[in-house]
Amino acid sequence: MRTDTIRAAAVQIAPDLSGRAGTIERVLNAIAEAAEKGADFIVFPETFVPYYPYFSFILPPVQQGAPHLELYQEAVVVPSPETDAVAEAARKRGVIVVLGVNERDHGSLYNTQLVFDADGSLALKRRKITPTYHERMIWGQGDGAGLKVAETRVGRVGALACWEHYNPLARYALMAQHEEIHASHFPGSLVGPIFAEQIEVTMRHHALESGCFVVNATGWLTEEQIRSIHPDPKLQKGIRDGCMTCIVSPEGRHLAPPLTEGEGILIADLDMRLITKRKRMMDSVGHYARPELLHLVHDVRPAVPREAVEMAPSLQPASEPTRTHQPSEEGEHA
Repeated sequence: MRTDTIRAAAVQIAPDLSGRAGTIERVLNAIAEAAEKGADFIVFPETFVPYYPYFSFILPPVQQGAPHLELYQEAVVVPSPETDAVAEAARKRGVIVVLGVNERDHGSLYNTQLVFDADGSLALKRRKITPTYHERMIWGQGDGAGLKVAETRVGRVGALACWEHYNPLARYALMAQHEEIHASHFPGSLVGPIFAEQIEVTMRHHALESGCFVVNATGWLTEEQIRSIHPDPKLQKGIRDGCMTCIVSPEGRHLAPPLTEGEGILIADLDMRLITKRKRMMDSVGHYARPELLHLVHDVRPAVPREAVEMAPSLQPASEPTRTHQPSEEGEHA
């Protein structure tokens, strides 16, 4: 049952680069640790299971074949024993879990966000609508069906990944569904310090504009992991720093000092009454909106490669007309 105060946790930890089994174990341990600290709502980094494809940012395409194939082998099928384990952990602890995974759907990979409700049910599965820059070599595209808010035990939860936040219409699609808690995640350990600064601006802006709480988690790589991805120190700079795990109020304020390096679990209490306090002054999809001037058209149909349809009646083969004996004109006058 929802209360006025929700305890949120944003997890900044390193994946297990050897594969999904080790990373799932880290997820389960972090869920237990956050729950012991009283968390009701837990967010993990972008495509945390098995790991974010850091190799794609620093390797030329011709050298990506082997690590890309390995990612295929370690990616997550939904549902699977891995997702079942996370669902059971959420149910056992009575918490909401937002987890980023590399999802494998037959021959394609997707950047997927999973929202598990406190009863262990999968409240939302969505795919990043446009992979960014180097990511387009790795993942397919999501569709508008995934741009929706999930009803959970703690309230209305929306989710976007990384640079989807720079698509204002994607953010507005969730705002228009009155999200109350926004789950966000970025890869972390990428691009450098400027990325952390950009993430902070983006998260605080979305909180202000939407009038909701933002819980953002970024990943972390150890120095040993960075060296294992590539031995060249010059290229290693591209997969270091850039972490900004934070929890932001609807007023755009940090509710706890952000995590910008190392591993840790950021905890903050969300006073849900602040949503009304903010929206009383500015509701971007209500009294502050002008839908007769500007409004969003959102195609919510799932994108499918094949649609089975019955043949339209106008295209059905013509049937033979029923023949009945009709007297001739001469017979009628005989």
